[in-house]
Amino acid sequence: MRKKTLSVVAAIALLAVGGSLIVLGGAGTSTQEQSKLINGRDRSPMENSEGEKRILDVLEQMCYDEYSAILSVPPEDGRVLRLLAEATNAKHVVEIGTSNGYASLWFCLALRTTGGKLTTFEIDPNRILLARENFKKAGVDQLVTIIEGDAHKKVTQLEKPIDILFIDADKSGYFDYLNKLLPLVRPGGLILAHNTTDVAEPMQDYLKAVTTDPTLETIFLHEQECGIGVTLKKRRSD
Repeated sequence: MRKKTLSVVAAIALLAVGGSLIVLGGAGTSTQEQSKLINGRDRSPMENSEGEKRILDVLEQMCYDEYSAILSVPPEDGRVLRLLAEATNAKHVVEIGTSNGYASLWFCLALRTTGGKLTTFEIDPNRILLARENFKKAGVDQLVTIIEGDAHKKVTQLEKPIDILFIDADKSGYFDYLNKLLPLVRPGGLILAHNTTDVAEPMQDYLKAVTTDPTLETIFLHEQECGIGVTLKKRRSD
């Protein structure tokens, strides 16, 4: 059987977030306790600076405030976004579907260290107000450009190369976003799609495209839950 080729970044995500790490536990560490450490869900992210702490504090507050029902991703998925953005040294992340800015802040944890910027699209003006407030509280408002309106139309205004494209909006629209923005994704860049498990039915055309195009390589993370599609735009080789 031909072995499936994985990108280095996707492999990192599988190892660091997907629960496939080898952990050397000390004496007295049970298998169950090791499993909790491996999957990372029973421990909070650890800050290594005041700036990182400020963002993590806002993320924590957002999980419990009155708008927690509109969080765009669960915390474990947010950690994947941060990991991939920082591992790829992303300079320009494009997000389709800002909501109240929860996933955006995970990206900003990486972008504040890579020197990158986030361009995020949202059609709901009330959610934009919430996102702006959260970005300001987290001290990352200078890293983020919010574009209001129908992203299907607005994304055509983008010109800068994209390091990571994150799609988390209308599920039946994923294929259209892919077609319009794939030319801007740099070779070696990533396309991330959320809800590839729990809301997969409306995005079948997208899923077929990213798994049958020979210029792309796709794996899926957190398939037992929401699901995240991680697609590499391959570099050309002779």
